Amino acid sequence: MRTNNKPTLVILAAGMGSRYGGLKQMDTFTPEGDAIIDFSIYDAIQAGFGKVVFIIRKTFENDFKAIFNKKLVGKVEVKYVFQELENIPEEYINSKRIKPWGTGHALLMTKDVVTENFAVINADDFYSRQAFNAIAAQLRNTEKNSYNFSMVAYSLKNTVSDNGYVSRGDCTIDDNGFLTDITERVRIEKIDGILKTENENGEMIPVDENTTVSMNFWGFTPKCFEFGDELFLDFLKNNKENLKAEFYLPLIVNQMLVSKKATVKVLESDSKWFGVTYSDDKEKAQIEINKLKKNGVYPTNLWN
Repeated sequence: MRTNNKPTLVILAAGMGSRYGGLKQMDTFTPEGDAIIDFSIYDAIQAGFGKVVFIIRKTFENDFKAIFNKKLVGKVEVKYVFQELENIPEEYINSKRIKPWGTGHALLMTKDVVTENFAVINADDFYSRQAFNAIAAQLRNTEKNSYNFSMVAYSLKNTVSDNGYVSRGDCTIDDNGFLTDITERVRIEKIDGILKTENENGEMIPVDENTTVSMNFWGFTPKCFEFGDELFLDFLKNNKENLKAEFYLPLIVNQMLVSKKATVKVLESDSKWFGVTYSDDKEKAQIEINKLKKNGVYPTNLWN
């Protein structure tokens, strides 16, 4: 059944930027003061998204609102939700923990403000216009009470940094183009020109550069939230004392797949990723953005 509701864009922007050395989600990359996130929002609006939901830390709130409310007023509805360490049942709070609980926990923070079909992205990744058009079309044609989910996938070789390791979701896809499994690879790195990933024994082993990976660009209906809550409680019970454990969004996706109740259609993109995992990635991102503006893909001033 076709739905005419405009989809919502949920942006994961609560990270602390430890490897980057600062809040990369608000760093600027053009003389006009554009962050990478500006291009995702611009592409989403062009593709027909009607609302943007930022997941941030409370300490970022004033800075985020000062930047984005001004840019986006009259262009798209904007909401903010907060991912805080204490946004969990009281019995699981650990005063020693500093690191946020991960992307899966972040997603659960949006369930009271997201009632439409929606896409989820990282704040610091550039995904491409084609990717937003593809997932917008998928979401518009998905019944919001269904368990028919989707994702945009990329080729691993197009998503790595020259400046250190990255985390990617390693995807297994069936012959009909549906996701059957996703494994979070928390360390993938180019070493002596060869892509390698860390195995369960801490050894770096070669990985196929054509591996299909997730960049956390998901398409969900509101039904996804029912999978997350119970799974997160189980995670907290097992990891209360683990100060580095993270509840990754792919854990929720895998639970959806295990249930046999949900499907995830894979929309493959041949676009080349760029983003800013490390501060040394910034120069390359600036060059790529300048090319896109120069070639007319984006106007010089996105929001004027």
